Amino acid sequence: MLKVLKKNWILISLVMLLCFLGLVFIYSASSYSAQIRYNDSFYFVKKQVFGLVIGVALMLFMACFDYHKFERLKWIVVAVSFVLLVLVFIPGIGKNNYGANRWISIGGISLQSSEVAKFAFVIFASVYMAKNYKETKKFIGILPVIIVGGLTCVLILLEPNLSVTLCVGMVMLIMLVVGGIRLKHFLLLLIPAICLLPILIAMEPYRLQRLMAFLDPWASPKEEGFQLIQSLYALGSGGLFGVGLFNSRQKYLFLPFSESDFIFSIIGEETGFIGAICVLTIYMVVIWQGVKIALNASDRLGAYLASGITSVIGVQLLINVAVVTGSIPPTGIPLPFMSAGGTSLMVFLAAVGMLLNISKGENQALSKNFNIFNLKNLRPLKTKSKSAM
Repeated sequence: MLKVLKKNWILISLVMLLCFLGLVFIYSASSYSAQIRYNDSFYFVKKQVFGLVIGVALMLFMACFDYHKFERLKWIVVAVSFVLLVLVFIPGIGKNNYGANRWISIGGISLQSSEVAKFAFVIFASVYMAKNYKETKKFIGILPVIIVGGLTCVLILLEPNLSVTLCVGMVMLIMLVVGGIRLKHFLLLLIPAICLLPILIAMEPYRLQRLMAFLDPWASPKEEGFQLIQSLYALGSGGLFGVGLFNSRQKYLFLPFSESDFIFSIIGEETGFIGAICVLTIYMVVIWQGVKIALNASDRLGAYLASGITSVIGVQLLINVAVVTGSIPPTGIPLPFMSAGGTSLMVFLAAVGMLLNISKGENQALSKNFNIFNLKNLRPLKTKSKSAM
C-alpha cells in the first residue's frame, strides 16, 4: 500500500487538495445561508467532512480491492445501481427536492442514487468489453453496453436529472470509442442522441424555460434567468485576482446552490480568473494522471476502468464549468471533489482508489505502442468463467 501511495503521490496530493479547497469554499459559500436556515454556519462543512472521512476510507479500501473481482460482481453492481435508482420513486424512501426525486433517505442518511449509478455503469462496461473485446467491432457486440447504459440513462432521466443523464451518455460513448467501436456504429449512436436532446428538452416545460433563459437570461432576470445572471455577476466581479477569500457578495442568498452546483462561481468571484485557472489546472493534472494509469494498465479491464473513471471526472467537470459560465443551458451537476454533497465526494474518492489499484499492475512498456482505439497490446481479462457475460 505504501508503495502505491508513494508511486501516485501526485494524484493523491492533488485530489486531497481539491477536497480541502472544497471545504474552504463550501464554508465561504454556505456560512451565511446555513446560519439562517440551520442556525449553524458550519452545517454544510460538517456534512462534507463526514463524506470526506468515509470517502478516504473507501479510497483506501478500493486501492486494496482487486478490481478483477468485478468480473464476477458486474451483474450485482448493475442490479444494485438499478435498485437504488428505482428506490427514489418509492414513497417514504425517495426524497423529493425541488420537484425531483434524486435522493434516498433512510434513518436520516441520504444517498444520491445517480452518483453511484455512473460508476456502476463504468464497471459493467469495462468488464464486458474486456471480456468481449473482439466483439466490439460488431454492433450486436456492443448492445449489452448500450442497453445497460440506456436503462441507466432512462431511470436517471425519470427523476428527472438531465445533467447526469447527459454525463452517463457521454461517458458511454467515450468508453465505446476506447473499446474500439467502429466509426459507423459511433455515428449510429451519436446522431440519434443529438436529435433526441431537443425532444427531451421540449418534453419538460422547465427545461424549455431554461433554454430560453440561456439564450437571453435578462429576458427573465427574476425567474429562470436569475441563477445564470447571478453566476455571471460572481465571475465578472472576481476580475483578475478576485475580491478576496470569504469576501463573496453573491453568497448572501443571491446565488442559489452556491455551495454545490455553482461553487465554481464563488471560486471565480473570490480568487478571480487566476484562481479559477489554477483550480482548473489541478483538475487537468488529475485527469492526466488518470489517463496515464489507463495508458500503462497491464490488462484491458484496468485500461477500460481507468478510462471510464477519468471520463466521468472530465465530463462532469466540463458540464459544471460550462453551466456556471453560461456556455450551456443551466443544469445541476456537482463539481467533482469540491461541491457540497457527501455521496458525490464518497464515490469519486472510491473511484480514485480504484485508479490506485489499477496502477499497481502498470506495465510501462505497453504505453509505447498503446492505441486507445484498438488495445491490441493489452492482455485480455483473465477469468475462469467461460461465459461471454
